[in-house]
Formats: sequence, C-alpha cells, structure tokens
Amino acid sequence: MIDKFRIPPSYIGPLLISAVVIAAHLSFGVLDGWEKFLAALIAAMVTELVLHKLVTGKWRNLSSAYISGNSAGILVRSPMIWPFALTAAISIASKYVFRFRDTHIWNPTNFGIVVMLLIASDSMAVLSIQWGSNMWAMLMIWIVGFFVISKVKLFHVCAVYVLSFLAFAWVRTLFNDSIFLAEIAPLTGPMYQLFVLFMITDPKTTVSTQNGRMFVAFLIALVEMFFRLGEAVYAPFYALFIVGPIALIIDILWQERKEKLAAKDELATPVKI
Repeated sequence: MIDKFRIPPSYIGPLLISAVVIAAHLSFGVLDGWEKFLAALIAAMVTELVLHKLVTGKWRNLSSAYISGNSAGILVRSPMIWPFALTAAISIASKYVFRFRDTHIWNPTNFGIVVMLLIASDSMAVLSIQWGSNMWAMLMIWIVGFFVISKVKLFHVCAVYVLSFLAFAWVRTLFNDSIFLAEIAPLTGPMYQLFVLFMITDPKTTVSTQNGRMFVAFLIALVEMFFRLGEAVYAPFYALFIVGPIALIIDILWQERKEKLAAKDELATPVKI
C-alpha cells in the first residue's frame, strides 16, 4: 500500500516549490494575487498539454510546465492578469518553437520574461524588492533551492555565478565610483534568489560538462556586468538570454564532433582475429 502512495521523483521539486509559495504568501504576501498566480499556472500547463500533443501525439508529464508556471507567477508583476498568463504561455511555447538538434535552447521562463519585457514593458515588470527584508521568505527559497540543486548536482553553477558576481561588482565600483556594498545588494533580493537557484541551474538548458557549466556561469555574470554598467534593470535575465542558448548550441556541436571522431577511430582500429 505504501508503494502506491509514493511520490514520483519528478514531482518532488514542484511540490516543494508549491509549499514554499503557499507558506511565503500566507506569511508575507509574496504573490501579486492568487488569481494572477493561478492564471500563470493554468496557462503554462494548458500550453504544454496542447503543444506536446500536437507535436508528438502524446500526453506529457506536466511537472516542467508546473515549475515554469510557478516561476512566471512569482516573478511577474502587473496590475492585470493577462501578462501572467501570456508570460507563462510564451515560456512553454519557446520549448517547441526554438529548438536546435531537437533540444530547446532557452530556459523557458527566462525566454518568456525577456520577450514580455521587450513587447509589453508598459504592462508588466519583474519581481525585484517587493519582498522587502523578509529574511524568512529568503531562507525558504534557499532551503528549497539547495534541496533541488543538490538532487541535480548543480551547486557548482550557483557558486561560480555568485563568486563571479561579487568580483564583477567590485569592477563596477571602479567605473561607477560606487560603494561595493551597494553593488552587491541585488544579490540578496528575491529576484536573484530565484534566478541563481532555479533559472541558471535548469538541467535541460545547461551544458553537458561541469567545467563547461562553470565557465557559462562566469560568462553570464560577465555579460550581466556590461548590462549593469548600461543601467539595465533586468541585467541577469538579459545576460542568460544571450549566453545560455549560444553556449548550449556550441556544446551540442562539440559533443557531436566528439562522437564522430570516436566513431572514426573505432572504424580505423584494426580488428584482431
């Protein structure tokens, strides 16, 4: 009987994130409204169901869409409901439209948010300091985040990004004549917690090697520095939007080249009788 009620591993992350969202909202009001959050969730899951059925003819597990819907529902800020739903729908649709070698190359939520900032910036914004200094909310995000990234073994990505961000924050002080603490302050905000723990560590859109993932995290922080020097408010999202797909395409091509060379070596090796 116990086995019948065992939670599938793919649902552990979504359930933990749901628990955090509910607890954090009831305690600190972190959401822009339950109806907006649910609009993002429903839009993500319906889009996933419809597109996957149209493309493959099969029904899909919705855990990935559920996570994207949660992310959109948390990160988007707007007085209207439609930006939440449209962000989530665009996020999921990107997985089926923008593909390379049958692999989607953008983190879905990152793609949806950047596109919405480009086409509807007058109607929506992204979560930044709206949670104030509620450290309990931050603590809950870190607990869930560490649990999730420990399962996928991607803590090194977070570590390299944070260390790179700190180093480039110091570099920015040389250009801006600013205070170091002011430059690193965004790292403690809720937007960055979600970005570091859940977006740049997306297993589906990270490169295949550990060294490669660390280098990509460094590059994201580097590109973000230039956006910040240009006073771009949502610099990390823009940086990931540019660096992520380029790195993934290069990684896919590199892996294909290695496989071809290995196949040639195998054919060239004389067979001993």
